[in-house]
Order: sequence, then C-alpha cells, then structure tokens
Amino acid sequence: MKQETRKEEIISTAAKLFKEKGYSAVTMRDLASAMGIKAASLYNHISSKQDILKVIIISLAESFTEGMAVIQSSNDLCLDKLRQIVKLHITISSQNVYGMASLNNDWMHLEEQLEYYLKLRHDYENDFRNILKQGIDSNEVIDKNLDVMLFSMLSTLRSLYLWIPKKEDLNLEELAANLSNVLINGINK
Repeated sequence: MKQETRKEEIISTAAKLFKEKGYSAVTMRDLASAMGIKAASLYNHISSKQDILKVIIISLAESFTEGMAVIQSSNDLCLDKLRQIVKLHITISSQNVYGMASLNNDWMHLEEQLEYYLKLRHDYENDFRNILKQGIDSNEVIDKNLDVMLFSMLSTLRSLYLWIPKKEDLNLEELAANLSNVLINGINK
C-alpha cells in the first residue's frame, strides 16, 4: 500500500474536520492541532484552507464525471447503466466518506473553482437524466416524472456517505445489488 504524503494527510485530516464541524468552522489552527503540528508548518504543503477544499471537492466531482463518461459511452442497456451509476456512487462514497460530506455540504464555499464545479455537477446530472430518458424511450423505465426519478435516485446516492459508516461488515457488492434493486425496481411486491 502506498504511503500517504504529508499533503494527502493534511487533506484527509481536513476532510474529517470539515465533516465534523463544517468547513466554515474549521480553522488552520484546528487542522494543525489535529495533526500535532504548528499552523505555520501547514503552509509548507498547502497554500490555504480554500486550496484544501478545492482538492477534496474537485477531485471527487471529477471522479464522478469520469465514471459517468465510461457508463454513458457503453452500449449497455439503460437498466445496466443505472446499476453501474449506483455502484459508482457506492464505490466513491465508501472510499471517501469525509470528502463526500464536503462535496455535499461545502461546495458553495468554493471560490474560483465554484463555476467549474457547478458545470461538472450540471453535466453529471444531465448525463444521468439522459440515461433515464433513454430508458423511457426504450421502454425499460416507466414513463413518469423524469425529474422526480432523478431527484429520488440522486438524493439516496448522495447521502450514502452518512449511511455507509454506520454499517459494520458491509459488503459493497451486495449493497450495490440491493440498492439498485430498490432504486430501479421499487418496493412493490
């Protein structure tokens, strides 16, 4: 396993603090204290708290975007693409619980990267919407309110970072299959 660099350690510690306290409440002094170093030492590795937030959020948003591009470009059926989206969210969320909190709760604090992030998010949601629309057009998905379907699925997937850590011995493959079944097939008997 690759050794974490000091910058990576700072970023992961900051992500944890951001989740616990919220981005606005965390100071560089808090971060330094959590790492057992002086605040001035942080600046040898990062330029600002904003820089840390940018790294956390943009890297995750780009991971989702890259995953969606692979899914979207495949020749799979719509329902298979939807299952892959569920698995994408489970994989990224389970590996980045603290970062996902920032992605969901602190994105509005991005400064010069806010516009870029919003474009990534908008494009991702449009790609997701297009997959659902293709499913409707091919009769794989019921022809109901597309925005409600998108909202329902995304709300669940975006909150996985809250739920996953509470589950011990979680089998991610099993979770992906079960969650896909509920989100795609519903709870009808």
